[in-house]
Amino acid sequence: MNIIKEILSKPLFKVISLNGISILIKIFVGFITSKFIAIFVGPSGLALVGNLRNFLTTTEAFASLGFENGVVKYVAEHQSEEQQLKKTISTIFITVLFACLAISLGLFFLSDYLNNTVFGAKYNYGFIFKSLAVALPFYIGNIFLIATINGFGAYKKVIYINIIGSLIGLLASVLLIWKLNTEGALLSIIVTPSVLFLVSFVAINQELKIVRLINLSSYNLSFLKNLSSYSLMALVSAVFGPLVFLAIRKNIILTLGLEQAGFWEAMTRISSYYFMFITSLIAIYYLPKLAIAKDKTETKALFWNYFKGILPLFTIGMIVLYFLRNLVIQFVFSEEFLPVSKLFFWQLLGDVFKAAAFILGYQFYAKKLTKAFIVSELFSLFVLYFSSIYLVAQFSIEGVVMAHAFTYFIYFITLCIYFRKSLFA
Repeated sequence: MNIIKEILSKPLFKVISLNGISILIKIFVGFITSKFIAIFVGPSGLALVGNLRNFLTTTEAFASLGFENGVVKYVAEHQSEEQQLKKTISTIFITVLFACLAISLGLFFLSDYLNNTVFGAKYNYGFIFKSLAVALPFYIGNIFLIATINGFGAYKKVIYINIIGSLIGLLASVLLIWKLNTEGALLSIIVTPSVLFLVSFVAINQELKIVRLINLSSYNLSFLKNLSSYSLMALVSAVFGPLVFLAIRKNIILTLGLEQAGFWEAMTRISSYYFMFITSLIAIYYLPKLAIAKDKTETKALFWNYFKGILPLFTIGMIVLYFLRNLVIQFVFSEEFLPVSKLFFWQLLGDVFKAAAFILGYQFYAKKLTKAFIVSELFSLFVLYFSSIYLVAQFSIEGVVMAHAFTYFIYFITLCIYFRKSLFA
């Protein structure tokens, strides 16, 4: 009985419980959104949605200059030093604002070119990029504010904002997809994070009065050098990652057809729903702690806390999901998507390795291990691309998820070797 009370009183349990509610709401929202996409858009439209998501990942990283994880680290380190905090927030905010406005102008005036590049000349979705140009400053503003709140360790506020964002996203997505079909599905990706800026601003301004921390006199150009490592790491992921996924999807479309690419996107979407539990937990709870860990002993304790407490639960969840896969597919999408069932085994296996590697990968951000991160990231993308090309040719659409599992197995083993002193010392 005392053991149960001790577990329930631990901060990690409280984070998991509250974060779990947030993730369940996000999954519910994702299920409803996916159902509407299945009914009104279909597998082919889902493939286009996947292309826009990949493009948005790259755009987000350039517009935010990849500073997100740097914001978490330096706000966490300087939260009790007002002058350093002003320098951090002012420098990041002003720099990102100018970068964001420049990219918005590019999106607006190059909308037709971007439409042809991302969707193809036979589609006429240039207005999507003009809409993104208008929404981008709010989109990036929300990312900046969430990272600032996270740096203060205010995980409850971050989770509450995520919950509100999920509910706003549900309403916006359902209405847009219902009224505009494919165009609505594309617009819904842009609208929600932009609207959420207002929620984030109110949440942080109540406690921090963030406006008074931002002024030109606190701008420090030399401080940007501290952030350059985070920027480089984020941009490498944001540029090469989506390019590789776009290339893989184009290969599937050329060799197997647009519908098969839509099935892979459906599997990826399901994976993203349950993987939110891992990504949000690490970003909210573990990253700030890894950033301020003083030595290998503290780092080791955090790693093994994750491996013993979180990873086994995630693995059990993957096993249960595998046996319920047909029910999940019909619930999330429709019977038209049942061929996705054959993709589950390798995707889930790969996601277990991915979850195991994720906590180790965040150490690159926490300790600014820039060169090691870039090498490992490019290596994993290289393995993913060429293994998917080979395995798709051998095993059809199943080959792409086989490549996913193979890549993250190799990635996990590589990180275990690199961080062996922090894991086993």
